[in-house]
Amino acid sequence: MAPEHGPGGDRGGPAPGRIRLADLEIRGPRKARCQDRATAEELPGGPDGGPAGVLLAVADGHGSAVHSRSHLGAEFAVEVFLRLARRFAATALAEEAALPALRAEAQQRLPWNLVREWEDRCARHLRAEPLDGFPELSPGRLPDRGQLAAYGTTLLGAALLPGLLVAWQLGDGEVALVDRPGERVLLPLAPVAPELGDETDSLCSKDAARLIRTHWAPIVGAAEPPGLLLLSTDGLSKSFAEASGFDRFAAGLYQRLRDDGHEAVVGQLGGWLERAASFSGDDTSVAFAWHDLRRPSAPEPPAVPDAPDAPDAPDAPPDSVYRQDPTATPEEPS
Repeated sequence: MAPEHGPGGDRGGPAPGRIRLADLEIRGPRKARCQDRATAEELPGGPDGGPAGVLLAVADGHGSAVHSRSHLGAEFAVEVFLRLARRFAATALAEEAALPALRAEAQQRLPWNLVREWEDRCARHLRAEPLDGFPELSPGRLPDRGQLAAYGTTLLGAALLPGLLVAWQLGDGEVALVDRPGERVLLPLAPVAPELGDETDSLCSKDAARLIRTHWAPIVGAAEPPGLLLLSTDGLSKSFAEASGFDRFAAGLYQRLRDDGHEAVVGQLGGWLERAASFSGDDTSVAFAWHDLRRPSAPEPPAVPDAPDAPDAPDAPPDSVYRQDPTATPEEPS
């Protein structure tokens, strides 16, 4: 039998260029506060001073009256996930790391630890600030299901490491992978059947750890990491007239990053997400990582003194992919 390779052995699919990150949270229209949390984080210690890997996390608090503290629940979820994911990444980056043990950690232990530590974090907050209508939480006791509901949130997370990509999802939202040529968009953690209405799995759900879906993808041999790894709350996907609109947005985002560069696209990203939020009516947040293969631009020549200013180029957000009317067919962003 061939040996298992991965982070501790034959690290396949080296990622040339620079990994660039972005995260952004946009509050939905007519919402008092944003219930989303989004974070993209580099892991230090890579070659030539670059990152050893990246972590992404996005959470979407439910926001209803029953979930009165869900903005905090989303914050706690991202906080706990990143702490556990850093620990997982440190193990994965160790020379003795083996894929079978890492897979068990990713698919079994990390989900259970995530739920337990999130509940502990909610319990600490409840002891400091009890909920009206519930008895104070005594030390050493975990909250009951009704108390945890106040903090209810979804969670998406990912770790992109040399030789390994792992993603986790609980509830709605999208984990999207765009391949290096920009031709295919994969949603590896999409549910088999779409969720009904606004109902979704949550960290406050019973048996939440068992509800967490895991995408396990060693990058070995000639395999390549994705060109773009995108995590987004459902405020983005709900803004499209049909499901294919989200795929086109992800592919178009990657194409623009490659054509226009990181800074130019991130500068326009807020406007695109605000427009998405105006159609979905929901908070809309993303965290993404992509491989920038562009060569550094040469410094621009100094401006000619007293030259008239050129008119500003009009922004061209991918408006056409958003919902124009209930039957509109989205088109790929230019």
